[in-house]
Amino acid sequence: MRIPKAIQNTVEAFERLPGVGPKSAQRLTYYLLHVPQGELDKFAMAVQNLRKDTIICSECLLIGETDPCSICTDEQRDDSLLCVVEQPLDVLALEKSGKFKGIYHVLHGKIDPLNNIGPEEIYIPQLISRLQKGTSYLGKPIKEVILATNPTMEGEATAMYLAKQIKSKNLGIKVSRIGRGLPTGADLEYADSTTLDQAMNGRSEY
Repeated sequence: MRIPKAIQNTVEAFERLPGVGPKSAQRLTYYLLHVPQGELDKFAMAVQNLRKDTIICSECLLIGETDPCSICTDEQRDDSLLCVVEQPLDVLALEKSGKFKGIYHVLHGKIDPLNNIGPEEIYIPQLISRLQKGTSYLGKPIKEVILATNPTMEGEATAMYLAKQIKSKNLGIKVSRIGRGLPTGADLEYADSTTLDQAMNGRSEY
């Protein structure tokens, strides 16, 4: 049986997404065939505008609608605490928990030698530059860096590298690591608010 080209193209497009295998791609494609054309048009428009209507904050590298983002410009936040995370989804998880009121720095990845990802391939140089400046976007002093990379082998290696780099600059900034509220191998984005609260409150100096 020859599959229509339009269906095959859509299946292949879904397969390129992370975590979507061939069977899931086929199910999603055939599901969309039953969606009204108006809804399909809205879906296509949302995808088309995804990159055009978002921007990476030049300060913290979070994806938002403005530069600088709403977190960096929020005067109600505790700018003395800077939390370093791997991905924007980690920020969403921490913000949803409502337990952290500081500011962020998003690495957009982790050090992963097996996949040829080194410190220069993620936003580590920007973090060091930001810390050397010593203040937040609003000009308030940064006093502590909380390393909240995921408790995976690569996340731990990234945290250790960051701690060593920050301390070597003699910036007078405290460096801490989130506590063990998160099980080894878990990702921040999947943790519940209680677990995130325990991890943040249980942080220890690196």
